[in-house]
Amino acid sequence: MVRHRGVLLLDTNVILEAHRTGSWRALVGGYRVETVEDCVTETQTGYQRRRTEQQIDVAGLRASLGAVHSVEDLERAELKIRTPDIELDIGEASLWAHALSRTDEWVLCGPDKASLRCGIRLGFRERLAPLEGLLDDVGHRPGTALRTQYTRRWHERVLGELVLMEGDGF
Repeated sequence: MVRHRGVLLLDTNVILEAHRTGSWRALVGGYRVETVEDCVTETQTGYQRRRTEQQIDVAGLRASLGAVHSVEDLERAELKIRTPDIELDIGEASLWAHALSRTDEWVLCGPDKASLRCGIRLGFRERLAPLEGLLDDVGHRPGTALRTQYTRRWHERVLGELVLMEGDGF
């Protein structure tokens, strides 16, 4: 795979996993990483119950990101009209609503099956990237193993299943 040179959009789970595995610096050093306000907010949800390596300093997070985008209700409504039967959490919905508004080259990294299904339905299958692949492309091997849903193998298997579920034309 050729290394992506455009914007990398991350959901909350990927931000948490990159911090957990000590991969955040490699990720933001190798890509222009962006997200949405709702994902930043979600990184702070449940903060007290997280282990030390999963606690994220919000000021440091914001400083390390290329941009944090606000999303309007109208943008979320457009997404819901296009994907009425796909239930996304607020961060994922905001991230996809934001992605739909972009005209540049971007890829999105988020392991949730509903989010992947949304990407397939919207015609962005080729823009869905696994965390493992992104880290490999910048030459980073995490000291702590990635959880299964962040690996290339899992990503490819699930995408195949979801493409079949979505039917022909995707």
